[in-house]
Amino acid sequence: MASNSYPRLDSTAQTALLRRIVDRCRFVEGSPRPVVVFDLDGTLMDNRPRSLAIFHELAAHWKASRPAESEKLAAATVDRLQYLVAQSMNALGVEDPAAIKEAEQFWKERFFVDEYIRHDIEVPGAVAFAKACWEAGANLAYFTGRDLPNMALGSFQSLRDLGFPIGCPGTELVCKPYFEMPDEEYKTKEGPSLNRLGRVVAVFDNEPGNCNTLLKHYEGCDSVFIDTQHFPGAPALVPAVHIVGDFRLS
Repeated sequence: MASNSYPRLDSTAQTALLRRIVDRCRFVEGSPRPVVVFDLDGTLMDNRPRSLAIFHELAAHWKASRPAESEKLAAATVDRLQYLVAQSMNALGVEDPAAIKEAEQFWKERFFVDEYIRHDIEVPGAVAFAKACWEAGANLAYFTGRDLPNMALGSFQSLRDLGFPIGCPGTELVCKPYFEMPDEEYKTKEGPSLNRLGRVVAVFDNEPGNCNTLLKHYEGCDSVFIDTQHFPGAPALVPAVHIVGDFRLS
């Protein structure tokens, strides 16, 4: 899942950073409650298995009409998937523009709905780290570009089933109001409102632009870029943003 294009902290420095953030989550009576902000896709959760399930479904759909492409998609594995559908199709050996266009529509109709979110898995260490922050006393804000009408219920269920703190005091699932709203616009507009939950001490995201924006909103917080996959052409990270590959503490 790693992009391998950013200078990550080594394992010792990553452990030190994550443990420091947990320490910053300790609630002190009379002070604002600490808040940790987590994105979902590509941050806490690896959504490539969701795409893989859709591609395998498409392989079955194409079995009669596009047998060659069907065979290639049926053999797809998670490690060969890219951020964009067209990139994934090319990586899997599907190059016909008409087939790619059909695949993009098939994927879009399924990827952004509750039913398919159940295929997501945690990024290594994510559940344990989120629990550690919550148990130390922080409020958790799952601040996602997933939209409320189509993905909120599936997101809540997925968080619960994977073992993340959710549905209990000190946890919030914050979704954008409608699908068409660009993620970056939503996070830029709504990011400042997260201080209603307390004092933001750390933010985690896999999109460089969001890491930069949230750091600007919450000076003094630890902004952490999760180096998995991100939208092509993303802006450069500001120097103060930390870079890790996952949430493992050792």
